[in-house]
Amino acid sequence: MNKVATSNTRTKNRFSDHASNGSNNTSNNKSNSKSKDKSSKGSIWEYIALATIPLVLVLGNSMLVPILPDLQEKMGISRFQSSLVITLFSIAAGVIIPVSGYLSDRFTRKSVIIPSLIVYGAAGVLAGFGAVWHSYPTLIIARAIQGLGAAGTAPIAMALVGDLYKGGDASKALGLIEASNGAGKVVSPILGSLLAIIVWFAPFFAFPIFCVLALLAVIFMIKEPPNEKKAEPLGTYLKQIRDILREKGRWLIPAFFAGSITLFILFGVLFYLSQILEEKPYSIEGVRKGLVLAVPLLCMVITSYTTGAKIKQNGTLMRWLMNIGLILMTVSLTLAIFLNTNLYVFIGLLSLSGIGTGLLLPCLNTMITGSVERDQRGMITSLYNSLRFIGVAFGPPLFGWLMNMSHKTLFITVASMALLMLALVFFCIKPNEELKGNA
Repeated sequence: MNKVATSNTRTKNRFSDHASNGSNNTSNNKSNSKSKDKSSKGSIWEYIALATIPLVLVLGNSMLVPILPDLQEKMGISRFQSSLVITLFSIAAGVIIPVSGYLSDRFTRKSVIIPSLIVYGAAGVLAGFGAVWHSYPTLIIARAIQGLGAAGTAPIAMALVGDLYKGGDASKALGLIEASNGAGKVVSPILGSLLAIIVWFAPFFAFPIFCVLALLAVIFMIKEPPNEKKAEPLGTYLKQIRDILREKGRWLIPAFFAGSITLFILFGVLFYLSQILEEKPYSIEGVRKGLVLAVPLLCMVITSYTTGAKIKQNGTLMRWLMNIGLILMTVSLTLAIFLNTNLYVFIGLLSLSGIGTGLLLPCLNTMITGSVERDQRGMITSLYNSLRFIGVAFGPPLFGWLMNMSHKTLFITVASMALLMLALVFFCIKPNEELKGNA
């Protein structure tokens, strides 16, 4: 009897404990659910604030593309020297981005983004005065300083998205950031051309104003989640980064290079278009030229935002879209070798390439940002963005060099690069059917 009684008592206790644990688990699940919802879904103002960061970065670069021919004429410099206005900015940013990534992992994202925007805007004013004074050295130095400031803006914003949002919300926000990046490229040639009507160097003074607006948006509209983990010593941190690259480098490194080559092609094509549109037989200048430059970029923007909203954590869909995007780029750039005399056909082919870019980049962004935990995310996304900036840096001068050979040589080169990227992505980047949510 005692054994039965004891057994019944244990059963009741187990039942009681299970019920109590179930109640606690339910309570914890509700709490975790609320916490998750709170961290995953941001307000429209938060989205807007995040979007201003890549937007202001692009305006500081792409807005100058339409005035490069004027810069050559007014300052008496060569095509190569004018391309350095873009290139030195991007090289400086590319070199410093990993340092910004480390600092954002060690401290907070906003503590890096805010001073970076201040440096970026202030150096923009100095660049403007360099143009007014017709001082090429001042202009180039100021653009290099701007690059240092740029290193702590959009690349760190990408890591911040990974901290703020999870799962499908993260891919949507990253798609928005890529779309904002592209929207800046759409608006900036038109805006740069409009401002140049006032005076050719006006674009240099315009984007510091946008920097101030972005700065206010970041300060007041974004509430960054606290970094509760203690910062690791530098040696331990670097070892963790090395371990991540060793473990995931088979697909991470090809993803880095795919993003870099894509932006190399995009900015190179922009530079190429800006140069040839002012020449015969087109003779298109000013705002009309800005509108033509905006067409392929608009296609990229719409595709980027739609892709980011649709992919969520669907790895199978991402793989399909990345490969389709690269096929579109390869085919359109190959056809451009032979069909570059009719402007309408040529812009149509570049727009098709822009759609391909819009399919590829949001998928890469989502995979890379979600591949690591918060404490290493800043460095990993910074390494990715560093290579993207280097791609941007070498686009204009290399396209200028290839243009001096022949237009056919130029498009044979970029079509071959797109084909190489397609092979790299197809064989090396094979995401799981369902990606894990961001850590």
